[in-house]
Amino acid sequence: MKYGFGVDLGGTTVKLAYFDTNGSLLDKWEIPTVTANAGAQILPDIAASIHSYIHTHRIQKEAVLGIGIGVPGPVDSKGTVNRCVNLGWDSLNVEHALSALTGFPVRAGNDANLAALGECWKGGGQGCENMVLVTLGTGIGGGIIINGSVFFGAHGSAGEIGHMILNRNEQELHTSGVRGCAEQYCSATGIVRLANRYLENNDTPSVLRNIHPLTCKAVFDAGNRGDPAAQAILEAFYELLGEFLANVCNVLDPELVLLGGGVSKAGSTLLEGVRPYFRQKVFHAIKDVDFSIAALGNDAGVYGAFKLALQSFCK
Repeated sequence: MKYGFGVDLGGTTVKLAYFDTNGSLLDKWEIPTVTANAGAQILPDIAASIHSYIHTHRIQKEAVLGIGIGVPGPVDSKGTVNRCVNLGWDSLNVEHALSALTGFPVRAGNDANLAALGECWKGGGQGCENMVLVTLGTGIGGGIIINGSVFFGAHGSAGEIGHMILNRNEQELHTSGVRGCAEQYCSATGIVRLANRYLENNDTPSVLRNIHPLTCKAVFDAGNRGDPAAQAILEAFYELLGEFLANVCNVLDPELVLLGGGVSKAGSTLLEGVRPYFRQKVFHAIKDVDFSIAALGNDAGVYGAFKLALQSFCK
């Protein structure tokens, strides 16, 4: 039996996991992401943590097939990251650098893409060859699986679906530098933006007027309790999300769309809300695309990272 490591590199913490080649997660832990000095210590810290684990558990180096790592930025086919602003990185070949520090072969990919691969392998997408993971959190992430493998794109940026434009008449500038993108309306922060706009422009009584700061969860909770303003806000959100997902599916024609991220905690409420609008707006031949909630939670990234290593190094 061979073993390996999956690493999910985030802006605050690094998640690490130890797997066998059957895909069993044998152990997991976290270390802080030290972004000082342009992130110079991040990869040495990951290498040190892996070496410490190997030493403590008396693992033979010959038994380790390699390391997979997900990075919060575009990663090209050669393992080079093209800017990770929240890590302080500019251009860096993560595969070469981490391999030199650990002595093991390394494969790197975008974190959202690898989360999709993890879900396809061991999560909500098991059995699907073609699927899309859409993470609805503070922002919107995406990962695309085609014929069982991650689609990275020519520049490592495939799946950046949150930048799709939904409203050309939007006046407010998004943090990404564009106006009217899906992330502006369909993320957790987007729902709060929709709520604040609604409350400013309508006199409808609502418990939301007494909640400071207003949160996405508060909007869903109020909607579930029958608050008319919250329900109107959520209907606007469902329509925008339905149009957004229809656009994505019109291009990719997946078997399955998995919804993850904090907003997905709304569960069946979210799925039932978005389906009618999706079916109104999507091309008729793919209106029956299945929708489900992602299953692996915060572990999706490490599963996908190890799966990428497994596909690359276990022949």
